Amino acid sequence: MLDVTVIEDAAAAAVSLDPMRARLLAELAAGPASATMLAGRVGLPRQKVNYHLKALERHGLVELAGERRKGNVTERLMRATAASYVISPLALAAVQPDPGRFRDQLSARWLLALAARLVRDVGALITGATKARKGLATYALDGEVRFGSAADRAAFVEELTRGIGALIAKYHDERAESGRDHRIVVALHPAVKPVGATTTDGGTPPDGAAPTAIGTGPAPVEEAS
Repeated sequence: MLDVTVIEDAAAAAVSLDPMRARLLAELAAGPASATMLAGRVGLPRQKVNYHLKALERHGLVELAGERRKGNVTERLMRATAASYVISPLALAAVQPDPGRFRDQLSARWLLALAARLVRDVGALITGATKARKGLATYALDGEVRFGSAADRAAFVEELTRGIGALIAKYHDERAESGRDHRIVVALHPAVKPVGATTTDGGTPPDGAAPTAIGTGPAPVEEAS
């Protein structure tokens, strides 16, 4: 079982978003089970569970883990093909976000468009590498920092921009005909607070409040040769 897989097909995405099928996926991510076993857990007749399982199997979201005899019946034990799933923007290809349409480094929606492209591209790379039975060389950094003021955050952004820009200028080789282009994405956003969390002064942070923590994530991606 994979830790995470990307759903690129629109029909597979629709199947996974059905509430009952999503529940069955969650059950099968925890371990193999038969339709009879699942029926008792989700409160549906076995035949109805079988119907949902066949739909999930057709789209590669579940697979056969084994069979066992129970009386005169052979039960199929199914399992999820991944512990978790991410739906790629390719599933909504006609309306997927395009960060090339506009560029605003201070726009949360542009950041979201970049993140969507990252999911799409890395998903496509994983799919290609899996089919070719090759490794996939990637790197990601996830961190958290607390700023004392909005001025500190602005200074951090300026220094980060200069540093990343200097690294790109240092290592980018326009003349390397056999080289491989890499995409670098650096994201900076307020950390999402747990429900009911309060600020240091005891209040609940309002929408649009200055961030007190952020995550950074440069993520160059390359398929290994």
